[in-house]
Amino acid sequence: MINGNNFNSLHPKTRILVAPLDWGLGHATRCIPIINELLLQNCDVLIAASGNGFFLLKKEFPSLIILRMSSYKIKYSRNKRWLPLKLFLQFPQIIFSIQRENFWLKKNIKKYKIDAVISDNRFGMYSKKIPSVYITHQLLIKTGNIFFEKIIQKINYHFIKKYNYCWVPDCKENGLAGELSHQENMPSNILYIGLLSRFELLKKVPKLYDVLISISGPEPQRTIFEKIILFQLNYFNKRILVVRGLPNESKSIKTDNESIKIVNHLSANELNKAFQQAEMVISRSGYTTILDLVKLNKNAVLVPTPGQTEQEYLSSYLMNRNFFYSVEQNKFSLNAAYNDASVFEFINMPSCIDNYKNVINQFVLSLKSGNFETQ
Repeated sequence: MINGNNFNSLHPKTRILVAPLDWGLGHATRCIPIINELLLQNCDVLIAASGNGFFLLKKEFPSLIILRMSSYKIKYSRNKRWLPLKLFLQFPQIIFSIQRENFWLKKNIKKYKIDAVISDNRFGMYSKKIPSVYITHQLLIKTGNIFFEKIIQKINYHFIKKYNYCWVPDCKENGLAGELSHQENMPSNILYIGLLSRFELLKKVPKLYDVLISISGPEPQRTIFEKIILFQLNYFNKRILVVRGLPNESKSIKTDNESIKIVNHLSANELNKAFQQAEMVISRSGYTTILDLVKLNKNAVLVPTPGQTEQEYLSSYLMNRNFFYSVEQNKFSLNAAYNDASVFEFINMPSCIDNYKNVINQFVLSLKSGNFETQ
């Protein structure tokens, strides 16, 4: 138990810092429903972000204070084969970034009167002075090498144990992330909070698009996939909406084809509506995107980012369960993917949606009472 005297009491509301990782947009978008729920619980929310996640959250929450943190600045390979080695060589840089963000948190707890911190995959955002929560669905981090996976899992658990809780956005039984989120001999602070999604089902939404194509993820693979899509659109006679996943981009791509619409970015509410206006979705197999698709019960084609073993595992695992159709980027054909997915036998998906709201409610109540307890 953490004594109530450890909490700041100079402001009327409980102030909670939310800090997502900046590898792609998934961590930032996954924090949107958490931030919304904290606001509903009458908390004062402070956000710390970097990269495109900073700009995305700034657009979603213009009235909130959003602090800029240093980016991890991870570089990805154009060649899938060399990505694991390239990431391994950046390991010292990652450790330095973890130490830097931990120092940043220690310095700013008092400055901003922070009562608790929720970190989405930022290893360094923990403190003994305030309750800290870590969010991840990757209790096992896939590398393609069993030896390295065991080493990385020990490192992963080392940091997870520094937090009061580790919230896993998945069902406790029949999980959506498979072995990524379900392991033996897990840390005792693990708590399954159900599926997280920023989206809500809407009533009577007209179908305006045959396909919505969501392009996202880190460079250079985001641009590579975009070029594949834009070229193949010339030979695809359907109503298409392409979302480029560039929240800070001002230049747009013009098209004379009235059946094709291309936008740089859509807000959470706009994308929520657009997903439901489309008969089918084509997207990366990032876990946050998968959660959104499940919430809306959308049929989708998943195209994993080459070399990202987590996405490759998820797309294969979910296709084997008939939740989604999947195809590799180097084999991707827009026409073939659409036709194959149209006859694919999709089945119903897990239903532990919105459980996280009860978890956050209990978390906030414990903070406000000054009687925060760990498992």
